[in-house]
Amino acid sequence: MLKTIATLKEAGDITSINTLIPYAKTVGLESFMDDHGLVTVLRFRESNIGNYLINAIHGGGVGALLEHAGILHLLAETEAAVVPKIVNLSVDYLRPCLAADTFARGTVIKQGRRVANVRVVAWQDTPEKPVAAAHAHFLIGERSG
Repeated sequence: MLKTIATLKEAGDITSINTLIPYAKTVGLESFMDDHGLVTVLRFRESNIGNYLINAIHGGGVGALLEHAGILHLLAETEAAVVPKIVNLSVDYLRPCLAADTFARGTVIKQGRRVANVRVVAWQDTPEKPVAAAHAHFLIGERSG
């Protein structure tokens, strides 16, 4: 699988990496490129509802979207030689994430040789009204020696 991911990364086909990640299909994660870069989507599914009173997506699903978007963004935008591994993730839930598709986009804040800091923002109607945001650190390189 790692060789397949490396081949897709070299070809610039980051969106096809989703097909290699079992949980992406299970929860409804997809990705596509637009004029501004990579967008990761959590497609609405009844199974992702966490609060049936207001029909809101479970916070764990939103957190998974943010983490997944960060990983894919690093694969797309950096020279990461390995699949990024999460070190930590801090999520700010800003407003209810209601029963609809949810989109996310990442930004690399700082990249070192082994660790990258990424900011990811998720929205539903418009990026100007985010439903959640996250700061995450990912291990992107292995220590040698």
